[in-house]
Amino acid sequence: MKLAACGVAAILASIFASAACAAGPVKIGVIYPLTGNAASAGQSARDAVHLGADIVNNAHPELKNLPLAASAGLPNLGGAKIELDEADHQGNPQVGQQQTLRLIAQDHVAAMLGSYQSSVSLVATAVAERQGIPFLVADSVASNITGRGFKWTFRTTPIAPDFAKAYFDFLNDLKKSGRKIDTIAVVNENTDYGTSVGASIVEAAKSANIKVGAQIAYNANSSDVTAQVLQLKTLQPDAVIFVSYTADTILYFRTMKNLDYLPPIIIGDDSGFSDPAFIPNAGDLAQGAIDRSAFDVGKPGSNSAIVDRMFKAKYGRDLDDTSARWLQGFFVLADAINRAGSTEPAKIQAALKATDLKPDQLIMGYNGVKFDSTGQNILSATYLIQLQGKQYVSVWPEDRATAKLELPMKGWHK
Repeated sequence: MKLAACGVAAILASIFASAACAAGPVKIGVIYPLTGNAASAGQSARDAVHLGADIVNNAHPELKNLPLAASAGLPNLGGAKIELDEADHQGNPQVGQQQTLRLIAQDHVAAMLGSYQSSVSLVATAVAERQGIPFLVADSVASNITGRGFKWTFRTTPIAPDFAKAYFDFLNDLKKSGRKIDTIAVVNENTDYGTSVGASIVEAAKSANIKVGAQIAYNANSSDVTAQVLQLKTLQPDAVIFVSYTADTILYFRTMKNLDYLPPIIIGDDSGFSDPAFIPNAGDLAQGAIDRSAFDVGKPGSNSAIVDRMFKAKYGRDLDDTSARWLQGFFVLADAINRAGSTEPAKIQAALKATDLKPDQLIMGYNGVKFDSTGQNILSATYLIQLQGKQYVSVWPEDRATAKLELPMKGWHK
């Protein structure tokens, strides 16, 4: 009996020891706009992050260059899996603030990822800063998100001044080739995102010696933009740059068609132009529209091509710039947590500060990922794509181009 009891005790001790050694999941808090005006972009971002969790949690040896893809789970945390703790911020900064606090204080997430709208990221990162939790901003571009002296905020995406410089490098290239680029107009929605990017564009125009004939600010929830389109029609600028979300972008194209106004060049500052709802709802009206992007499917066998194929198999569509930037942000955060070998916030923060990823370790066309003292990725990059038919193709700069630039834009004219 004693021997049997000892045997049972040994077995139980072994079971408990195994349980103690087993690595529990690492919880990452994620906030997106799953309802509201940007719901389709938020859902697409969610799809991308879920694919990212699958890639990290399960072995994908075909992605050998991508950190954590070839192994299953986080090796430095005993193979721990990543668990996504998600919330819908509805595109509302107050809700984003509340949900971030709940995920940190009640659910005890190890780190945060978000948020699409810059106005939400501004307040959500402030909550994380007060709580001492790392927050990775994957796609919000308002300059001041990383310009406030915060120590817990990190951003992988390029920001407003980067995009503004790219637009005017492009326009000046067109000018040198003989195209008339004397006056442009900037149309921006009036939250933190539109205001920040709009201001950066106006500033960059001065440096590029291109006149801004008008800067038209509007409410992103507007149901009528007739006055704004009539203002553009009167001005007749050589190019119009839109800084807008999805519903308002679609509304602008429908209104321009109704008023028979089409500028020779339209540049969209991503957001509404890259939303999965844009091409089905306005693609026939927006032929030749130019958008910014740092994602391209790339050559067969590349990280981006393999991941895009996986995304398409799972969700029936290709990655776009927004969803790809979310996915890249998730990978950077997961890599930092693994290098930290811990779920302690300070160790994850230190690992993020030490991040130094090379281009062949990414799915984006960045020059790498390395954060400066403000938390901004100093190796981010962007290029321009054009809507031709049912998809965007890369057209600028020339070394990134996969198709020939078509101008003036066709719009709804066949």
